[in-house]
Amino acid sequence: MRPAPRFGVDGSYLPGSNQPIRASMPSPRDEIDITGRSYTSDLQESHVPRSYVIRTSFNDDWQFRPKVNPFAELAGTAVPFEPVIVPHDAMITRDREATTDGAATAYFPGGAYEYRKTFLMPEEHRGKRIMLEFEGVYRDATVFINGNYAGQRPYGYSRFYIDADRFLRFGENNEVRVECRTHQDSRWYSGAGIYRDTWLLVGEVVRISPDGVRVTTPDIDAERAVVEVATTIENDSNDLRTVELVIEIRDAAGTVVASDTAPITVQPHEPAIGRQRIYVRDPALWSPDSPALYTCVVSITDIDAMEVAFGIRSLRLDPEHGLRINGETVKLRGACVHHDNGPLGAATFAQAEERRVRLLKNAGFNAIRMSHHPMSTAMLDACDRLGMLVVDEAFDMWTWSKSPFDYSLDFPEWWERDIEAMVAKDDNHPSVVLYSLGNEIPETGTATGAAWGRRLAEKVRALDDTRFLTNGINNLLALLPDLRVQEGDDTGINTLMADSGFDVNAVAGSDLVTTRTAESYSVLDVAGMNYSEIRYATDRTLFPNRIILGTETFPPRIDNNWRLVKQHSHVIGDFTWTGWDYLGEVGVGRPQYATPDTPRPTFMAPYPYLLADCGDIDITGHRLPVSYYRQIVFGLRAQPYLAVQRPQHHGKAVISSRWAWSDTIASWTWPGHESAPIIVEVYSDADDVELLVNGRSLGRKPVGEQHRFRTEFEITYEPGELVAIAYRDGVESGRDILRTATGPIVLHAAPDRPVITVDVGDLAYITLTLVDSAETVHTAADRPVRVDISGDGTLIGFGSADPANKKGFNSIEHHTYQGRALAVVKPTAPGTIRLTATAPDCDQAEVLVTVEKPAR
Repeated sequence: MRPAPRFGVDGSYLPGSNQPIRASMPSPRDEIDITGRSYTSDLQESHVPRSYVIRTSFNDDWQFRPKVNPFAELAGTAVPFEPVIVPHDAMITRDREATTDGAATAYFPGGAYEYRKTFLMPEEHRGKRIMLEFEGVYRDATVFINGNYAGQRPYGYSRFYIDADRFLRFGENNEVRVECRTHQDSRWYSGAGIYRDTWLLVGEVVRISPDGVRVTTPDIDAERAVVEVATTIENDSNDLRTVELVIEIRDAAGTVVASDTAPITVQPHEPAIGRQRIYVRDPALWSPDSPALYTCVVSITDIDAMEVAFGIRSLRLDPEHGLRINGETVKLRGACVHHDNGPLGAATFAQAEERRVRLLKNAGFNAIRMSHHPMSTAMLDACDRLGMLVVDEAFDMWTWSKSPFDYSLDFPEWWERDIEAMVAKDDNHPSVVLYSLGNEIPETGTATGAAWGRRLAEKVRALDDTRFLTNGINNLLALLPDLRVQEGDDTGINTLMADSGFDVNAVAGSDLVTTRTAESYSVLDVAGMNYSEIRYATDRTLFPNRIILGTETFPPRIDNNWRLVKQHSHVIGDFTWTGWDYLGEVGVGRPQYATPDTPRPTFMAPYPYLLADCGDIDITGHRLPVSYYRQIVFGLRAQPYLAVQRPQHHGKAVISSRWAWSDTIASWTWPGHESAPIIVEVYSDADDVELLVNGRSLGRKPVGEQHRFRTEFEITYEPGELVAIAYRDGVESGRDILRTATGPIVLHAAPDRPVITVDVGDLAYITLTLVDSAETVHTAADRPVRVDISGDGTLIGFGSADPANKKGFNSIEHHTYQGRALAVVKPTAPGTIRLTATAPDCDQAEVLVTVEKPAR
């Protein structure tokens, strides 16, 4: 195996193996971090060998400012630094601008930014190997240590390491400085800055490589599982070293269930890989329904130790059974998601990622496609724990640009290193079942594009042959050179796709697409298709060995798409656009109504639109009607669901895009529309549903799969109680109720958890709701709400799901939207956080959240 060089041409650290692996470094004893503060490892002393490696959070004590021209600064143009805590989104607090080209990034401006941090490096660390780890910096990151160029990374979604010890002054203060910039380089809200976690790694000259433990499970049966552990050891000394490599496999309770010891000799400056096969008896298998995790603890006796979590599970794929996990066929109920966390912008906190995964799973999804870039480590960890399958995606572009200054400018030089970083990050995560090479790559319809796809595919397979490969191919884009857009259409192909009058499937199913994409699909294990369900049946005949995944589909078509997924064994799932609403691509899913000036839908909305307004779940975590409809289609909800079309638009011609659901909310509170016509939608898999208003039946209508799981009642609005009763074989099978909010408005505040910790990445989510005395939400009584935080926490995001809000998420006052708002608080120390919320004509609401030290 060819070892990688220790330093790349960019100055960044390259692990010693060409198969980099994700790992976390344990420290079971008290350590002194670089600031001189003591900390204790998360691992119990009895569970982990003694470790001589320190891996500490590097998130505190950063300073930030817009990048300053050094010559202008010498001339007296001073821009002060301000303190920030990483993860930090440099873009989310910027004032938005109503520009003609800003819709993709929610009208946030680009910019150049500068971070710096001063830290003491103890004298006792002299002679050790010291690295900085950046999980994500958007974009074009350049790192300096004590004024010296130390490394760079153009791609904003790759984790990278910087070798720091050669630039450090021991026993003195040191400065690390990070520059980054973003400008017309993304088709969605990217955020900016050091938006993911940072870490300091301090190790011995002989040590386990930072991504140096790779765990695979190549052979599994009911009696035992073969666990193969490949450990990369580095030796930066000038001596030949023979060390003892000890491996322990621990179950969820911390009990050692298997172990092995072997010597390994490491040549000077030449990495060595120790490969040990270990046998776990009666293995608990990881699956979406039972996400059992093990811990692999690897140690070099008295020198170094590292632990990684992993799952024991098998993957199989064929056209007759589709995707099988542990021998059972699994259909992917998928959600495409972008990486922003709503009011937090792009800042990636572990608790934010876990909350998002948990809510998506509760809504019926069992898979996430990270669109369109590698997923964060924190979200992967959450998917492992909660049992969410992952399609991790490498790029949104290859050599053809989609934005004027996007990653295509760096792709030819950097793609290999970025593929290596993605695979290294994902290696030990059982949730990752598919790698996606890209999204809607226009080159896939060309011979050179197919050649690029083959090159990427073989690179991934050389690094990790245990998972499958796909590519989200838009068959319409594959014919891009042949398409002629109407003159004056400034949004091009997206407008065509949005317009229900344009038949996307007719193009996707054409013979020309069949010919143009044949090679690009042939390099994959799974043919990822965006908006091309017409090919599901025909490709079974044309390409009998082709396995298909709907990598991106229109939300209103889920009933037909899911029927096709169930009907065809070679179609393994469906991924909707999108599972969670997001910043940028503003208004793609907004309700639109015809006017003389706008007879067709437009793709994106003008300022002040902020959100895509397209998702099963809004940016605050509130489930929307389409979410419940999808859950019924999936066969996961027996109860009917009521949604009501906004009466102010009754009778208007709907021209919303294909990404839009109907303009409905789950509310029976419509003041000012008494006695006016209103349309009530009912979703159900039952035979028929009955609608009652204030106990009076308005009749029954058929529903269920033959009627697309939905029906409508056009009635007159009458405040009170609205009830839908579902019947199966003439017997009631469930009901749903909406009630009108009445009486005084109460401002209610509730935390997602009463106790949080000061651990890295933990947050408190506090929901603010306008309700009546029966806790019915006042969806029509929106008003400004102000929040104040005291005690051991700080407000890091506050807002609502209003898709066109002008106020920034760093404001302490926001209007509710449909009666709801959300505050996100970061703990600063053990103790108590007090949130006080006030709103006009409401009593003050107060919440207390306890902050504890992390459990050890």
